Amino acid sequence: MFSSEQYRAKAAEYLKLAANTESPNEIREFGDLERSYTVLANNEEWLEHNFHKMVHAPDKDRLEGDALPAEEEHILRCLGAAVIMQWNNIPKKLQRELFDDAGSMGDLLSTKDLRGKVARFLHKHKDDAQ
Repeated sequence: MFSSEQYRAKAAEYLKLAANTESPNEIREFGDLERSYTVLANNEEWLEHNFHKMVHAPDKDRLEGDALPAEEEHILRCLGAAVIMQWNNIPKKLQRELFDDAGSMGDLLSTKDLRGKVARFLHKHKDDAQ
């Protein structure tokens, strides 16, 4: 999950991209992305400040110990594989958003390295489903 600061950093990136292009379509697209990430940042910030005011469901169905992370990791791997299998059928705009989101997961200082790894992985596996 992203923090409000990470969402704001992405919004700032898109604001900068919009300022550095002259294409009306790109300006509109980058502006839309900047607004989306700003809204996400505002929502995440609100959740951070109001978590204690929310009603929380009991944890009776939750798994204990190491079982939960293992199950979640398995689910994420299955979802990721499903996305890769359908990658060529996904609209280019959504591909770009998924790539940007995947490339910005984790430590912000290693974003460039992670984006390169994701790009190489996608290139290597782009035709796997066919």
